[in-house]
Amino acid sequence: MTYDALITNSHVILPQGILDKNIIVDDGKVVGFTNDTPSCDTKINGQGLVSIPGPIDTHVHYGVYSPIDKAATTESHAAAIGGITTMMRMLRLGDSYKKSLEPQLLASSNSHYIDYAIHVSIFTKQQADEMQFCVEKGITSFKLYMNLGSDVGHVYMDMDPGQSILKEAKVEVNEEIVRSVVENAAKLGCPVLVHAEDYESCSCGIKTAKEKKKDGLSAWSESRSPDSEVKAIQTVSKIARDCNCTLYFAHIGSAGALEQIKQERQNGTKIFVETCPHYLTLSYERQKGYLAKVMPPIRTREDISSVWQAIKANQVDTIGTDHVANQLGLKLGGDDVWSALAGFPGIGTILPIMLSEGVNKDRITLDQLIRLTSMNAAKIFGMYPKKGTLEKGSDADVTLIDLKKEKKVTTELFGGFSDYVVYDGWNLKGWPVKTIVRGELIAEDFEVLGKSNHGKLVERK
Repeated sequence: MTYDALITNSHVILPQGILDKNIIVDDGKVVGFTNDTPSCDTKINGQGLVSIPGPIDTHVHYGVYSPIDKAATTESHAAAIGGITTMMRMLRLGDSYKKSLEPQLLASSNSHYIDYAIHVSIFTKQQADEMQFCVEKGITSFKLYMNLGSDVGHVYMDMDPGQSILKEAKVEVNEEIVRSVVENAAKLGCPVLVHAEDYESCSCGIKTAKEKKKDGLSAWSESRSPDSEVKAIQTVSKIARDCNCTLYFAHIGSAGALEQIKQERQNGTKIFVETCPHYLTLSYERQKGYLAKVMPPIRTREDISSVWQAIKANQVDTIGTDHVANQLGLKLGGDDVWSALAGFPGIGTILPIMLSEGVNKDRITLDQLIRLTSMNAAKIFGMYPKKGTLEKGSDADVTLIDLKKEKKVTTELFGGFSDYVVYDGWNLKGWPVKTIVRGELIAEDFEVLGKSNHGKLVERK
């Protein structure tokens, strides 16, 4: 028998440990492991490399500053260079999903190099009532922005397919909306992703900081203090506990938020926690300028240590990037932190950051890396065992990493829409060098080889 592909001579990471065998791939699946060299159409050399389950970026914003038909191509290109095999889009629409979801799905369908899935954001009661419709279309997770309301309710929605026109909106994600989404998600058996910042606290903090003429990333952090996260976590956890809903707290990066989540888990709330690479590497004490402005803000070096400690204690489940595909012209809209856009690109650097700052500095093991970047996400969001593992029968999503490779981060490296990167100039040790999606070699040695219509919407349970 002739198989489609054979990945040879790599160290294969499986749930039960390291396996030094060749990976047999056929029809997009892992079909076995062998010491032999069976007949195959494609042989992929893994000598000196480690094969890990393809990472899943749980948190990606694209389609906001360029339409999804273009953004899917540029951002999946950046993802493929960075070793990501599945990207999960935070879809934001201002009107009815019954009207606007299908055009977005269609425009996405032939534009990805890698596989993708979608979280639907809910801003209105009408959208909350359409959650069942979204599930029927294969979308089984929902996002709440508790940071948006009152005079901090401004948001850019996703562009209409084929139109490069920014879509500004004003929303109010009040407690009634929060309760409606959580209750509906519980009935549907779906997790709710939560941006946990109390918008009233943020509004007050920003107003005070501006009145005192404060500026910089330190002022941004002070204006949206961890107390605003704690308050939002308390509010939504109580609602979720009452109706037995599973929560997924996105982009957690402060000691205060982590401690409150620990308390809510002890109270009986079902909670998963995501952090981001920037909360493991960047503090406002060391960052200059406004490029690292993000919501929630980067915090202190002590907060960075707290997040690493939480990872070590298995209190963090996933790593997502909160990648925003924007450009400098919009990012730096004025001469202070208040006029800068929040969010920055990061999908290409998540894996090298976790290899360089995590694995190669003995903060995490390879097994922990796999759980944080693929297995846990696949289980939480209904993709396991199709994704998140290299066990027999899974999709042949394989990223081959070189733990010894050192390379400097540059803006040009990833080929995405953004014309900057916050890690520009960082020398990182440990890089993905081959990205394989369902058996197809999509990227190798920082060059994309695959086709932009290879990526498919992942079916989820």
